[in-house]
Amino acid sequence: MTNSAVEFEEKMRILVTSFAEKLPAKINEIELMWNQLQVERDTDTLEALHRQVHGLTGSGKTFGFPELSIVARELEQLLKGMVQNNSSADEQLTDQIQQRISALKIASKESRTDISQKMIQSPIADNLVTVFTNDSRLIFVVDDDEEAAEELVLQLSYYGYEVEAFNQLDTFRAAINKMPNAIVLIGVEFHEDKLAGIKVMREIQKDREHPVQVIFISAYDNLNYRLGAVRVGGSAYFTKPINSSELIDHLDSITLQQEQESYRVLIVDDSSAVLGYHAAVLEQAGMTVKKVLKPMEVMETLLEFDPDIILMDIYMPECSGIELAKVIRQLNNFVSIPIVYLSSENDFNTQLEAMSLGGDDFLVKPIDPHQLVSAVTMRVRRTRLLRSFMVRDGLTSLFNHTSIKEQLGREVVRSARLNTPLSFAMIDIDFFKKVNDTYGHSAGDRVIKSMSRLLKQRLRGTDIIGRYGGEEFAVILMDTDAPSAAKVIDEIRHVFSRLLHLSENEEFSVTFSCGIADLSHFPDEKSISEAADKALYQAKKKGRNQVVINSDSGGED
Repeated sequence: MTNSAVEFEEKMRILVTSFAEKLPAKINEIELMWNQLQVERDTDTLEALHRQVHGLTGSGKTFGFPELSIVARELEQLLKGMVQNNSSADEQLTDQIQQRISALKIASKESRTDISQKMIQSPIADNLVTVFTNDSRLIFVVDDDEEAAEELVLQLSYYGYEVEAFNQLDTFRAAINKMPNAIVLIGVEFHEDKLAGIKVMREIQKDREHPVQVIFISAYDNLNYRLGAVRVGGSAYFTKPINSSELIDHLDSITLQQEQESYRVLIVDDSSAVLGYHAAVLEQAGMTVKKVLKPMEVMETLLEFDPDIILMDIYMPECSGIELAKVIRQLNNFVSIPIVYLSSENDFNTQLEAMSLGGDDFLVKPIDPHQLVSAVTMRVRRTRLLRSFMVRDGLTSLFNHTSIKEQLGREVVRSARLNTPLSFAMIDIDFFKKVNDTYGHSAGDRVIKSMSRLLKQRLRGTDIIGRYGGEEFAVILMDTDAPSAAKVIDEIRHVFSRLLHLSENEEFSVTFSCGIADLSHFPDEKSISEAADKALYQAKKKGRNQVVINSDSGGED
């Protein structure tokens, strides 16, 4: 069992034990509130009593007391009628309520069922952990054309790949047996046999539990060759001369870690046990969770955490889930955020009302862990996809012009508050119009994609990259002063200038210019943006293919 699974089981065990220990006190509190209502009717006390019983309805079964949950639901329905009708209990209703309070006491003292143990040992501990691609970035280039192989090694190395070239099949065969996780980029034809590459891969793949990932290169584009490549596990087939941009695209799809930012989930529930349980389940699935026990304290967490989804109970003190959803919907930044109610409420009309007043979905407690993770995952995935259409550039998947400006505004405020450095870089591909005019717009698009890919690969995950427009890019470099930013961007500039782009069998190279400003000299969004733009103008004026920093005294290298 993994450490993660062990930790999850320990969390669940603590929650189950804690719930059982606190249960007698909860039921005593329920009885005390009911006795107070017998002396003097009070709306606030009645609503608080209903909330307490409502909480037991879902949590009882969750933590191993199914009989308790059944009795609590019966009692809740009796109390709910009193709340909705704003009425007092007659003698018959009083007897029914008293009977069920007594039944709660008995149910709470009964031995827990094995449900709690099953919950602790739930398969989510091993099966719901989010697994992201994390494949080797080692590439084996196998080709008996030494010059072509070395050129491929050079181009691939620019994109951060570790590359080894092999001109002899025997040498390659020995290497792949030692490093089976390497991705193989192999020619079909060799001097000794026009199908040698396919044949050697057939031998290597034979009886392997996990096949080697292989891409084929060939001078011939015919069905027989392609079919042979597919039969030995070829994931792609490129004809010479190779379009390096398309090759890198395919390699990226295999090797780049798809480790997107983990889903951010905000849970609002006045039951600490239920809150802890749902948080543990979602955290075990790789999500980042913030818990709010008091609904009146949600605003600060909401604004700072910026969740992908909000889960909340309906019945809570001071502020109901429905009321809270209506408030959240009035905030421009959260108009479209998914709000899912997690409640024991099983009345369809109440659920419908809740969703019509700001909610998106309704999950009835107790909820199966797999169902919870699945519901959250589907909602967040769909929301992020729709949001990406609005904030991402279609060609590069980078932030678009509006989004990168918004990101800059937020990060400038954050860095100023934390007193940390921040740099803003404006990048422009040199003579891009000439690229389009000479090689065509498709070639121009490939150049733009190469630029975006290189920035994503060479910059840190914390840096924020956007396509500012056309051939212009913007980068927010976190915790970085201007000289350090210039050093990083200049290294990328050197690499980009050496990349070879292909258009109708003709190769060409491109350069870029960059202007940089930092927060220490330009203290707000407008000034740092204008300063970086002026530095970019200076870089172009000085002859292009260089990086210029703008300081208080003007542009300087």
